[in-house]
Amino acid sequence: MKAGQKIKLRALEPSDVDLLYEWENDQRIWHISNTIAPLSRFVLEQYVLNSHLDIFNTRQLRFMIDDSFSGQTIGTADLFDFEPMHRRVGIGIFILESERNKGKASEALNLLIDYCFNTLMVNQVFCNITPDNSESIQLFTKKGFELIGTRKNWLLINNHWTDENMYQLIKS
Repeated sequence: MKAGQKIKLRALEPSDVDLLYEWENDQRIWHISNTIAPLSRFVLEQYVLNSHLDIFNTRQLRFMIDDSFSGQTIGTADLFDFEPMHRRVGIGIFILESERNKGKASEALNLLIDYCFNTLMVNQVFCNITPDNSESIQLFTKKGFELIGTRKNWLLINNHWTDENMYQLIKS
């Protein structure tokens, strides 16, 4: 577990299945995870049961984000497309709307960056953000992520083509 003042990042637990079932099946946010179909409770149970597998094998890792004071789970933090040979990994953060703009995503990102650079020993982290997601752009650019490119018409969201920007932070 990695802890800050406002949040804690922790491993998945079997008790998280109901929350993951709710979040993963919310069609309003499917475009963030490139989901096009609902996930069954069984699939999510298997995912949680296998979450102990090493990131070097699965190439991904999910943390749950808990509020340090209430203990309530308020989001998830994902590491994806882990490439140990090239020492890079993608980062994604989801925070409940009611918990945004309280510094919790910022603290989660700090903890993730520290984990990636000092535990996984990667050289760089990256994220993918649509140009209309100003909150995420502001969050990542404040941490030093730089825009390195735009994929034109990369995502089809609600029957409209949308660009996707790629940001990267290289370890100094």
